[in-house]
Amino acid sequence: MSESVSPAPRRIGYYRWHICALLFFAATINYIDRQVIGILKPTLTQEFGWTDERIYSSIVFSFQLAYAIGFMLAGRVMDTIGVRRGFALAVVLWSIAAMAHGAAGLFPTLHLPVLNLDAKSGFALVTLTGAAAGFALARFALGIGESGNFPASIKTVAEWFPKKERALATGIFNSGTNVGALLTPLVVPWILGHWGWQWAFISTGLIGFLWVAWWLAVYRLPERHPRLSAAELAHIRSDPPDPEAHIPWRRLLPFRQTWAFALGKFMTDPIWWLYLFWVPDFLNKTHGVKVTVLEMGPPLVTIYLVADVGSIGGGWLSSHWIKRGWSHNRARKTAMLICALAVVPIVIAAVVPSLVLAVALISLAAAAHQGWSANLFTLTSDMFPRKAVGSVVGIGGMAGAVGGMFIAMLVGAVLQATQSYVPIFIIAGCAYLVALLVIHLLSPRLEAADISG
Repeated sequence: MSESVSPAPRRIGYYRWHICALLFFAATINYIDRQVIGILKPTLTQEFGWTDERIYSSIVFSFQLAYAIGFMLAGRVMDTIGVRRGFALAVVLWSIAAMAHGAAGLFPTLHLPVLNLDAKSGFALVTLTGAAAGFALARFALGIGESGNFPASIKTVAEWFPKKERALATGIFNSGTNVGALLTPLVVPWILGHWGWQWAFISTGLIGFLWVAWWLAVYRLPERHPRLSAAELAHIRSDPPDPEAHIPWRRLLPFRQTWAFALGKFMTDPIWWLYLFWVPDFLNKTHGVKVTVLEMGPPLVTIYLVADVGSIGGGWLSSHWIKRGWSHNRARKTAMLICALAVVPIVIAAVVPSLVLAVALISLAAAAHQGWSANLFTLTSDMFPRKAVGSVVGIGGMAGAVGGMFIAMLVGAVLQATQSYVPIFIIAGCAYLVALLVIHLLSPRLEAADISG
């Protein structure tokens, strides 16, 4: 009696992970260009005599304002012209803007009014002059360009991955932000010591053009890609097909699902901006850490290396549970709850006497944020069809950038008034639990938005 032999499992292929690698490197470059000014903050403050904390917070505010404006347009651009051209356009723009920071000190007569927050009088206009105004304009242009990164990346993941793999893919590409953030404190102080602060901006800005050449040479839609096997295409398209109709913003704004994502971004994105733009200053003022490779490098590398683990781990966790049969709702929200709880200990980071303990607390919170972010981004492709993902991410990204504008003003005002990071870290520790509650109330089952009507 012959024994039946089951056929060998069909090889799916892995080209989609090549696309994910492209997104990873884009995020890395994005955060290198974004974080340079945070590393150089003590140097620039001394160079240009910025004694008022509101000057630096106004420069950061300019980036956040442009980032919010850019997100209003970026998602729609990606949905309209596609991510191949749209992403390339965004990276070229932000790379030029990053290099322009090196020329910020060349216009001493420049004046620029910027809105800020004063601890005593409330909202007020702060007039930036000379180099400060030049940096604010360069940051504004950088914000417009960099706003395209996440709408393009999330839309690419929705196009190239089935739902069960999207959180992991998002976690992997999002971990590039941490790699960029940990490379910056290693590279920038070295460039500063050898070539000066101007070249720290110019040399890092040049990297984006190499990525654009790679992207344009490699990226196509899955259905049109010559290197994609039929088996892998079938795997990518294993979810039910999405409607192909154009979906305007006015159709997306009334949905509770849109606001669940947008409010989640509004409440938690500012905390990441806090880590990115203000932690070097916190380490310098609270623990005397100088802007050198040997002093500033190890704490920041530790923070963002641990954050990298959190980004991939948070995305893997919910994907793992979904593969084991959990619902998307249960898997995503359980992972997000774990991340939200892991942020809470940061409330004491400003009062612990040990640099090592302070770095450990910030590292844990940064890792938890990245795990949270990987799952939060993936909610858009859980609740919306592929044709709408870029626009929904754009709406949410705009909300997150608006929150970032407020945190920039708030931190500057608090530091000017109290010289203490304690209130800021208390806000950071509570934000995620409140945000998860809001998301759950607005979308208790992560039900798909019915945009067919």
